Amino acid sequence: MATNSQIQSLDIPNWGMTMETGVVGEWLIGIGDSFKQGDPLVTVESTKIANDLEAPFDGTLRRIVADVGQELPVGDIIGVSADPDVSEEDIDAFVAKRQAEDAAKSGGGQEPQPAAAAPAPAKKEAAPSPQPSQPAPVAAVATAASRSAKPQSYSIPAALSGSTPEDFEGATSHALRLALKENIDLSGIDGTGRLGRVTVEDIDSAVRAAGGTVPEPVTRRGEVHLKSTGDDSTVLATPVARRVAAELGVNLLDARPTGRHGRVTKEDVEDTARRFKLEAEAQALGTSVSALEEPDFESVPLSSVRKVIGQRLQASKLNSPHFRVTSEVNLDAVLEMRSSLNEKVPGVHLSINDMLIKAVSAALIEVPGVNVQFDEANQTILEFSHADISVAVDSPAGLITPIVRGADKKSLREISAEVKELATKAKANTLVPDEFQGGTFTISNLGMFGVSSFDAIINPPQAAILAVGAAQKRLGLGAGGEIVENSILALTLSSDHRVVDGALAARFMAALKRFLESPELLLV
Repeated sequence: MATNSQIQSLDIPNWGMTMETGVVGEWLIGIGDSFKQGDPLVTVESTKIANDLEAPFDGTLRRIVADVGQELPVGDIIGVSADPDVSEEDIDAFVAKRQAEDAAKSGGGQEPQPAAAAPAPAKKEAAPSPQPSQPAPVAAVATAASRSAKPQSYSIPAALSGSTPEDFEGATSHALRLALKENIDLSGIDGTGRLGRVTVEDIDSAVRAAGGTVPEPVTRRGEVHLKSTGDDSTVLATPVARRVAAELGVNLLDARPTGRHGRVTKEDVEDTARRFKLEAEAQALGTSVSALEEPDFESVPLSSVRKVIGQRLQASKLNSPHFRVTSEVNLDAVLEMRSSLNEKVPGVHLSINDMLIKAVSAALIEVPGVNVQFDEANQTILEFSHADISVAVDSPAGLITPIVRGADKKSLREISAEVKELATKAKANTLVPDEFQGGTFTISNLGMFGVSSFDAIINPPQAAILAVGAAQKRLGLGAGGEIVENSILALTLSSDHRVVDGALAARFMAALKRFLESPELLLV
């Protein structure tokens, strides 16, 4: 019997006080691979960020417990590290014990499912339940063939034909997808997979034994029409992607990388194989690839980040009585000072947003009634002595608001450098919780997209948010009565009327206007 020191679990990490669950993403190593402490093992997505789980110790990955896409509570087991001489039976017992403990910890709402000993992440079997009306593709060419009025991909004898329940748990997810697509009754098939589960091979054998026909495998080595023959060993790719590329005969130079830091992923390799197969099929049929492609739409499930964004903003819109105050600001003085500072101060490259952050922080200190959070549960207002400015950033995972803390105490140079660093981390999904949780006020700037003005939804528990549009050129009268061209910026403040009254919002906007039209005040 192996000791606990020989077997260790890999668990869903806790990346912040508000993190309750994590979604398992792509495994970056395969079963049997050794790793060192600090090596990235698997991508885990929380409600705010997606980061690589780094190895907390040295070890060897022996078992992948959680399927890709599976959402589990913080602390639940997702993988097992064990010495090479530890038996599969000992790992089975360890996993069963941990899953029972995890189920009890979360209230015992579900019986722990047996852990599948996935041979490698290349054969990840995420367990979505595809709807019969929108079956997950077993292979792109099989789908294309059905659209080209070719014979049914499988010939199913009556003995095996029948509806298959979507929640059938005695089959692998690949077998279940195939059964749903071909209307195969899995209850009449004996499973030979791990823990008695029905596999695709079991379905093939049963169909043949009953007198049916089974198509040749869709993706076989040698069938893929390779376009590149060069050495792809230097291509950035995950270990899983390399294994799948070898299996499918795909040169990594042909794959379009979509992974983090420009890496080729397993999905990229599979997409390349699908693309080349469709080209070959189109050539054989004398048609175009577009005629065999999937429909023009794709059903994409909401990410956990997008779900939380929707839930929080919906709650804000429903619970917070929003009202809005709009003010127009002459931006000429800001533009002139920015140009002068960028030209004369070495190493300084200020943006309009940097100067807005500084001006907003100064206005919040002058009008502290807006620099607050509303504790709805306790019906109290939290007043802050410093301005922590959340800056809305569009990241691949969705909108996130990294925070420039104590902006009122920082120089324009410091704000500019910090904003650049936070924006880079946000787009790479590497922010730590303290960098995006909290804040006393939010700025949302869409001016770079040419939006002239808009309304923003308050970011709870904050009490206000400033929507910034693009500066517009407008003719006006100068000090001597002459006609001049001014840069006018529209600013819209959305406030929670439970906390901020109209007069208070107006005073804040007046202070902000003064700081922007006399930006030298920001330097003292």
